[in-house]
Amino acid sequence: MKTNPEKPHYLVCEQKTVYALLMAAGGMMGAYTYILRGGVFCNAQTANVVVMAIAFGKGDWLSGVYYLIPISAYLLGAFVSEALPSPVKKLGFLRWDTYLILLETAALFLIGLLPLTIPHQVVQVLINFMASMQYNTFRQAEGIPMATTFCTNHIRQVGVGFAKAIRKKDGTALRRGLIHAGMVSCFFAGAALLTALCPSMAEKAIWLTLAPMGIVLIKLIRADLGQERDMLGQKPSGH
Repeated sequence: MKTNPEKPHYLVCEQKTVYALLMAAGGMMGAYTYILRGGVFCNAQTANVVVMAIAFGKGDWLSGVYYLIPISAYLLGAFVSEALPSPVKKLGFLRWDTYLILLETAALFLIGLLPLTIPHQVVQVLINFMASMQYNTFRQAEGIPMATTFCTNHIRQVGVGFAKAIRKKDGTALRRGLIHAGMVSCFFAGAALLTALCPSMAEKAIWLTLAPMGIVLIKLIRADLGQERDMLGQKPSGH
């Protein structure tokens, strides 16, 4: 595949479009677990650590120990997503990124089949695990460090970018700030859309994530089997 030597080449799995779609799905997952699966956000673990510390501080040891489960699931997701890419690369068929999105898409479909009557912790732990793998796998969008499962750092980067644009007349910083703002907008839109459809779709509302995830999956498979077939060994930026 020919590339412009003056312009860095980025894999399809690093495209900003892919990250925007994953951000939309991330917003949907966050809204889903908060509204329908126990009132928690499973895309990150800061809240779980804080709540566990509060429980321990109050002497409620049993409640506090529970939070080791989602935290451990998140830790395991990071471990698995760090350990598997090398063995997967040796298969020479699809990239790890592609297998991950395929796994996530299948898991999200199955979650939609689980009635709301089952313990919420089952779904919470599943999403903890998947969110961690996705966070650790998709790290940079066309050279810009990003997360795809939460938006705290994106909001920070919007402020940084705008400040540099004003103080230093830095057009690159402004462009980056606007890119991060776009990612936050995608996250927000995904969460808002799923929230609006929760009353009518109930547990199946999570199937809304299959739209952005499906688009990403198609793009990655086409790249792996087509224009990037001879680049399966190339690591995405940030790895």
